[in-house]
Amino acid sequence: MPWDPSEGVIKHIIRQAGQQCAAQGHHVSETVVALMVKAVVLDPKNDFNVDQILTKQDVQNLIQLCVSRLLDTTNPSLSTIKMQVYFDLNYANRAELLREHRRVLEGRLAPLLRNITDSYPRTQEEMKNVYEMIVSYVLLSSGLGSPTDIEVVREVIAALQSIFPQTALVSLLSLSKRDKEQQLKNLTMLVTGIRLYNKECGKGGKGIDDLPAILNEAIPSATQCIEDHLNACLVLAYRYTALLESMHEDEDRCKQLSSLKLKEALFNVRQYEAFLRILLSDAVTSRQEIAKMNVEFTATMRKLKSTIQNKASVDTKEAFPLFVAAFNLWSRFQDEILLLSFLTNMTNSLQQFLETQSQLFPEELLTSLLEGVTVKTDKARIRETTGKRVDVSDFENQEWLFPETATNFDDSLIQYHGFCAHAIGVKGLTLPGNPAIGILKHKDRCYVFSSKESAYIFAQDPDKFIQLNVEKAKEHAELIQLLDLHHQFGYLAPHVQLRSTDKLLMKPSTKRDSGTQTDTHILPPTIVKSYEWNEWEMRREAIKLANLRRKLTHSMQTHLSHLRRESCTQVYLPKDVSTQTKRDSSSNVPRPQIFLAGLRGGSSAATEMVKVDLTRPIDKD
Repeated sequence: MPWDPSEGVIKHIIRQAGQQCAAQGHHVSETVVALMVKAVVLDPKNDFNVDQILTKQDVQNLIQLCVSRLLDTTNPSLSTIKMQVYFDLNYANRAELLREHRRVLEGRLAPLLRNITDSYPRTQEEMKNVYEMIVSYVLLSSGLGSPTDIEVVREVIAALQSIFPQTALVSLLSLSKRDKEQQLKNLTMLVTGIRLYNKECGKGGKGIDDLPAILNEAIPSATQCIEDHLNACLVLAYRYTALLESMHEDEDRCKQLSSLKLKEALFNVRQYEAFLRILLSDAVTSRQEIAKMNVEFTATMRKLKSTIQNKASVDTKEAFPLFVAAFNLWSRFQDEILLLSFLTNMTNSLQQFLETQSQLFPEELLTSLLEGVTVKTDKARIRETTGKRVDVSDFENQEWLFPETATNFDDSLIQYHGFCAHAIGVKGLTLPGNPAIGILKHKDRCYVFSSKESAYIFAQDPDKFIQLNVEKAKEHAELIQLLDLHHQFGYLAPHVQLRSTDKLLMKPSTKRDSGTQTDTHILPPTIVKSYEWNEWEMRREAIKLANLRRKLTHSMQTHLSHLRRESCTQVYLPKDVSTQTKRDSSSNVPRPQIFLAGLRGGSSAATEMVKVDLTRPIDKD
């Protein structure tokens, strides 16, 4: 019954292989095991089909093959894979390293900072304790001196009191939390700048190391150390390359050296070379940055002296920016110390992955094998091919780049990290390519070659040789990272369904425990005891405030309405009718007129009303 290799099955394979290695005394990380699973699956000699579902027997065979390779400590391929994993997990560029360092430092100072910003002292003793916490924060944040050194603490207190006396603590604590944090950072910069200025004048600076002098001495030493390791590594690479070339030229010599793992050793030292060049580039960048900072720091101190010395009073608008500039420059010196330590540790740690070289190929053995063999350096190979350029007219449908015809020629992204695209798949050699011969641009990718002949052969059928390079990487999985062939391998498990795990196994992401905490009350507490949220309670309070039962309705009368009342009249319009009789006559009924007198009252308490009838009698009309 076939077994569908889901993500859980791959984890099972990795776990079982790691446990079997640990049982035999070899503790291997899960990442190394995962990459070894990939190497075993890709190797065509093991006959694993990535498009078929693995059976249980296939899984057991895969585990056994992985264990056997992981236990073969004499194989340089294992050392190369371990070196690649170590570098990927531990190396960080300048920006990443400094960002992580600041994050760790802020995490360590977070409890102290929170205690300061959340404090609301009432008594004099509490105010003193908060001020002492500010002193500790300024000292620890600057990193200049030990908080257990009394002289250092006194110096920080003196510098802090000169710009922020204890009486100003009330105004600081009245700010919002964000403003408090910013104010503390400003105090740290100013106090550090004052201490650096005092050190420059010889009046203080207890516990402050002379970082510029230390860096000026350490950076050249670290750079030279990396260069020495790089040169030793290149010598091994040249020797291994010469031996491998002699094997291709002489069949008898090929039989003699076939048992030696020269290709694996060559790939190992080439990977070591690539990592050392990255570290050397960082060291050169640090050296350039330090040279610039030395000039800027000297100019800043000179300007501070001219601004402050021999003056009874100094304008803070002139001095404070200079103190902040001194702090920023010194912080950059501290960053360079951190980077220097990191580069030194990485250089020393990478040496352990070359131990297999000294065991397999001691100096005496290499010397005897190299008798009669010409060893060429990379520079010598490039000099030999100088002037031998590809003739573009020999190719109709190929695009070639040259320094005089291509813009940004030196910035072209070369495939295989600059190694000859022909020698890798055909000979299994990592020969340096010479861009002056011509850069072949095929399907938006650029390729270089170690000779004009190799360029012509490769250009006849580029896809064929590109596939040969992929097949060579399947035989030697360490070439995937060395030649940057990740785009050629979208799978890491024995089935296409597992392509989603590519990131997990190809380049493991760094994991760490982290936590966040939200402040309960960011703003100062303002408790209103009279606050009420209940709607009905608020209605009851409103009724109490109104108290309508004891209130009277008052009215007032204006001058215009005095002794006046509203009145209305009704008009009956005459009818427009006419009759014709023998004689004219008319009649008129008296209109009733009845009035009530005394309605407005009078001087007496009782109201007396008189009805007056003024209607005319009918007979008098």
